[in-house]
Amino acid sequence: MPSPQKLDTHHKALTLNLDPSKFGSFAEIGAGQEVARWFLFVGGASGTVAKTISAYDKEVSDDLYGSGSRYVSKERLEAMLESEWTQLLTQLSKTRGPHTRFFSFVDTISARNFAGTNEPHGWVGLRFQLQPGGPPNDILLHINMLDPTNVLEQEAIGTLGVNLIYSAFYELQTQKSFLEGVAQDVVKERIEIDYIDVRGPAFETWDRHTLLAYLASAGYAEAVFFPAKGPAVPPTEALYKKAVVLAPGYFGHVDADHAQVHARLLASGIQQLQNELGETHAVPAGFFCLTASSFVPNDPPPQIPDLVRRIDALLASGGDVLLFRQRELYHMTALANRYTKAPVRFVSGLSQVIRAFEDLYGNLEGSHLETLGRLFAQNVRIYAYPMTAVELREWLISVSTTGWEWDETNGWVTAAKLRRAPPLGHLYAYLLASNFLVPMPVPAAPTGDA
Repeated sequence: MPSPQKLDTHHKALTLNLDPSKFGSFAEIGAGQEVARWFLFVGGASGTVAKTISAYDKEVSDDLYGSGSRYVSKERLEAMLESEWTQLLTQLSKTRGPHTRFFSFVDTISARNFAGTNEPHGWVGLRFQLQPGGPPNDILLHINMLDPTNVLEQEAIGTLGVNLIYSAFYELQTQKSFLEGVAQDVVKERIEIDYIDVRGPAFETWDRHTLLAYLASAGYAEAVFFPAKGPAVPPTEALYKKAVVLAPGYFGHVDADHAQVHARLLASGIQQLQNELGETHAVPAGFFCLTASSFVPNDPPPQIPDLVRRIDALLASGGDVLLFRQRELYHMTALANRYTKAPVRFVSGLSQVIRAFEDLYGNLEGSHLETLGRLFAQNVRIYAYPMTAVELREWLISVSTTGWEWDETNGWVTAAKLRRAPPLGHLYAYLLASNFLVPMPVPAAPTGDA
């Protein structure tokens, strides 16, 4: 039985080796065989390891798992899981099945190459039984590796794999306890988990949106992605090489009227970028952007049920959602620029523009200047959506912000008619004149602000 104390990697592997009720196989491609190595190294491996394999050659891999998919992909991971699981049961179910909880661990990794020019990432999967002869349960992860060398990446993968197998058998009491167990000693600093999927009766009461939200809230991912339609994917696949429109906001109102406002805001940003690029380009991808940290400085971070409530409302309106770990817009810029060199545009109501401008950014040595440099890196602009003068005035009073003046047209205020007292006013004027801040026209019908 496992110890109630938090164990290190060595003792987790040893605990599994000494538990005669579990037996399984390992198939690892791309980062050595670092997970299996732990079980072979700590002693008693014959109690856990049925087989370990590493099919590095593409022809060998295709022969084992089929061709037609990328080698580091969810499709390849699932093919590996299915093949290894079927083979394990075929070979051992008659002799060990009545008293053994089988498992198959697989991963396919693109570790740092010799030249250091690739984006190290990978897919990790586990299929396991909770009872002998019981139905299988699956856990699938997408990870990004943060270590500076291939050797360190291999080491981190080893720890993560042991954590995953141990947590699946011993730490399924809650979603939080499971994810904390998987992340122990390696996630945040060395590995990022930006996607998780769970299947099977072991997870019948678990909510997938809650799992994803926890990855961002706990700091295990810079961002996670929630699609309005189609299967969930990691942010890298949602953003890869696409022109992108990001609509950041709190989105606290979840009624139908506000859903229309939010949808119109994002649609206007997508159309604006489409006009900028020309009709021959593909339609830009648009995302509502929420943060798992406090939306206002010094406020407590939101609770996960509240985050999921807002996310579900946005998804119901037909919009895809990115949930970011941090709230500053320049962190969103950095995430998007990891996966695309195409134009990145924010679309924000004036209240959000003012909020971003007024933040002190005390965590950056260069304050506002450094913030602007990070925010507008690599072809980034902000489309500023108008706001009614009445709503703008009420909002400024509610957040105790002063120093802003404006001229209005038919009761509306655009970014071009908004002014800030010096010295920040000089920066605001510069952003307008340089086209980093792009005023959007007054909408045809009143829509409010997001």
